[in-house]
Amino acid sequence: MSEIGIEYKRIMEEIEKTISNEEERKFVKSKLAELSISFIDIIDRITKATDMKIKEIERNQDNIEKKMSSIEAIVDNIENDIYEDGDSDEDYEFEVVCPYCNYEFSVDMDNIEKDEVECPECHNVIELDWNEEHCSGSCSHCMENCLQEDEESYNSNEIDTNKKETNSKDTSKNEDDDEDM
Repeated sequence: MSEIGIEYKRIMEEIEKTISNEEERKFVKSKLAELSISFIDIIDRITKATDMKIKEIERNQDNIEKKMSSIEAIVDNIENDIYEDGDSDEDYEFEVVCPYCNYEFSVDMDNIEKDEVECPECHNVIELDWNEEHCSGSCSHCMENCLQEDEESYNSNEIDTNKKETNSKDTSKNEDDDEDM
């Protein structure tokens, strides 16, 4: 029996011993029972309200844990992107521009068969040159040699322009000479 039950039983026995009039004793016992039922009802309502609040807190906690898990996954991905540790198990991608159709696509290092890759657009096989020597002048990212070649072509354009100007001067001079005659 619980402590409340033991205490209730003790109070009822005390009422039995103290009140000798049967009607008064029944009246006091019934009022005590009503009071006990009221207290139990209040305790039940408080318990239900507390249970509802606890369930709401648990639902909110579950939602927070799901959001935290999602955020942790995002942060882990960002961390992996920023702090690559150079493991050979990691995938590396690079961009390739097809020389046949100019389609730009990404290639995963694991999917490359030897030194060739197939263009997903035109299906031509593209040979990959992994030679890390100096630029041949045809790459789109080398600044050293390509820049020199660009300057040379700029200079050659200047020379061509100068030749044209000289030729046009010579031509106009010849025309002037012809008019003088």
